[in-house]
Amino acid sequence: MPIDVAEAIAAEPRETDLAWDHKDVQLYHLGLGAGSVPGRRDAATDPDELRYTLESRLHVLPSFATVAGGALAAGGGLSAPGIDVDLAAVLHGGQRIELHRPLPVAGRATQTARVAAVHDKGKAAVIVLRSEVADADGPLWTSDTQIYVRGEGGFGGERGPSARLELPDRTPDLTVERPIRPDQALLYRLSGDWNPLHADPEFAKLAGFDKPILHGLCSYGMALKAVVDTALDGDVARVRSYSTRFAGVVFPGETLRVRMWRTESENGRRIQVSVTAVERDDAPVLADTVIEPV
Repeated sequence: MPIDVAEAIAAEPRETDLAWDHKDVQLYHLGLGAGSVPGRRDAATDPDELRYTLESRLHVLPSFATVAGGALAAGGGLSAPGIDVDLAAVLHGGQRIELHRPLPVAGRATQTARVAAVHDKGKAAVIVLRSEVADADGPLWTSDTQIYVRGEGGFGGERGPSARLELPDRTPDLTVERPIRPDQALLYRLSGDWNPLHADPEFAKLAGFDKPILHGLCSYGMALKAVVDTALDGDVARVRSYSTRFAGVVFPGETLRVRMWRTESENGRRIQVSVTAVERDDAPVLADTVIEPV
């Protein structure tokens, strides 16, 4: 069987050294569209945007954890013992990050990764890779990456969670739109995801798309920046955790519509988010999306 669940879960955690500096953070923020505000020709010098682009004022968006050190969590999960799958059948299904403290502008840390679960969805399997990252001062973040593998289900394992999060039946508290530049995927991929699906038209056609698509984790970061800038007073330190399910593709040149609802749960306050593609009748991009503030 391509996935040996027992072997994958029992395997020793793999450690990877991570390192980054202010240039990596700035490049990541630029890949999310920092320094550009719709309708603002002076956006590059806007004080709110300089927090993402100018090293003397820099803070770090928590979603930077998905690219810190250039490490790609999904790729690491697919190289784990017991995992042998066709990369063409792989999709990034979901992402969650829990922050233990604000991310430093520059750092050296150790990532410890393991396969936490393999769920049997019938026609597919979902591999959950858990990564824990710490530096000399202690834990920094924990992330769960869900890797959806078509055709690898039906092995008799646990199905895992499948509940969907309903959006509030009322007008959003906040709605913003964020345009995706035509060259944005080309810039974002410099942070470490070199998949040609996001740059090469011929490769995109082989994968079933008319043209290259934007990285899911770029949409993930853009949505978080929109929430931080509008609902959290621009304070990245107020993000405790951020989770999403990748519900559909978006193309460079389109526009993300980000809707936000302030709600309560048994764990306290949270912000529920819906992200859709404006030009395709609000086709879903991110779903089941929740930010838990500090």
